[in-house]
Amino acid sequence: MAWRQATWDGTHWREDAACRDVDAGLFFPTGSGPEALEQTAHAKLVCSDCPVAQECLIFAVTTNQEYGIWGGLDEEERREVRRQWRRASRRRVQHAAP
Repeated sequence: MAWRQATWDGTHWREDAACRDVDAGLFFPTGSGPEALEQTAHAKLVCSDCPVAQECLIFAVTTNQEYGIWGGLDEEERREVRRQWRRASRRRVQHAAP
């Protein structure tokens, strides 16, 4: 079976991801109890050594990935990144207006 390249992955960053051979379930903890917190910490540890964590985070934020650990950030942390990006974008538009 031939795999098709997704149009959003034109740079092939996933090929270099530290999580490439890790069970994807690690990055999607369920709940908020001690086990989920430990799983989140473990997933973030994998991301901390990843050479493409920034690309992963950009992908997650620009495609609105709602769940899981992406680029070393959890859902709440990515929401804050999204808010910061939107604020910065609005400032750029305001400053660019004649």
